[in-house]
Amino acid sequence: MDKWNQTSHNFILLGLIPPNHTGLLLLLLIMFVFCLAFMGNSAMIHLIRVDVRLDMPMYLVLSQLSLMDLMYISTTVPNMVVNFLSGQKSISLPGCGVQSFCFLTMACSEGLLLASMAYDRFVAICHPLHYTIRMSKSVCAKMIAGSWTLGSINSLAHTIYALHLPYCRSRAINHFFCDVPAMLPLACVDTWVYEYMVFVSTSLFLLLPFLGITASYGRVLFSVFHMRSKEGRKKAFTTCSTHLTVVTFYYALFVYTYLRPRILRSPAEDKILAVFYTILTPMLNPIIYSLRNKEVLGALERVFGILSSKKK
Repeated sequence: MDKWNQTSHNFILLGLIPPNHTGLLLLLLIMFVFCLAFMGNSAMIHLIRVDVRLDMPMYLVLSQLSLMDLMYISTTVPNMVVNFLSGQKSISLPGCGVQSFCFLTMACSEGLLLASMAYDRFVAICHPLHYTIRMSKSVCAKMIAGSWTLGSINSLAHTIYALHLPYCRSRAINHFFCDVPAMLPLACVDTWVYEYMVFVSTSLFLLLPFLGITASYGRVLFSVFHMRSKEGRKKAFTTCSTHLTVVTFYYALFVYTYLRPRILRSPAEDKILAVFYTILTPMLNPIIYSLRNKEVLGALERVFGILSSKKK
């Protein structure tokens, strides 16, 4: 890493995979996962847009989740592929800033959006008579806009701070994208105040929403177990368990990664964890939501039926 000294204003991304045959196989696997994530999330967005039966607040939020996952994986994987194939690991300061901003925006906004989905299920199951009022399209639109806005403001503040730090050491970032915590060890000033702000930001955008989701689903599960209808109980439990699977997989990795002190973190472990929430999660989300949701499966059949009839 010492050979990457400060000879330019560019950063160097040391990457995730080694430049050999094993690395090439890993790259092909990552590209395959990227294609699955791209097609799955694009299909989910298209289904919700064209199928009138999915014209409900929950699926509007779900379409935004798919959009975020689509942008999420597109922020890291294409650049990783280009760097591996070209052998060039450098990234410009503006490019690093854009990548960091997009990643942080998606991370924060998706955390808030998952909390909105939990609130939707809470109202639908615990207060069904008030659902059309509490989760109207206007309320849903405000929740979505709030998630994007708050996520963007938070990420902009972090990105601006990171790009204005003086980097007087090596400019080699031991990661496969411009992750702000991975950039901090390269700064030649004490960053403990900013690290504390990262802790506060993570708590506000990830830990508190996760606690809110846990409380909401505790109340939801209590109501589900007291339902008289077995069919309604099964449907509610399936929907909630699907969302809880996504929430647990998403929040657990982020909280573990960003709430740990620097002395307990290692670059290798951070990169492995980042693979899960930047590459695997965007691929798994549309699969989980489609296979466990009868409405989405029905929309798939209807849309493919329309497409097949058009071809005939």
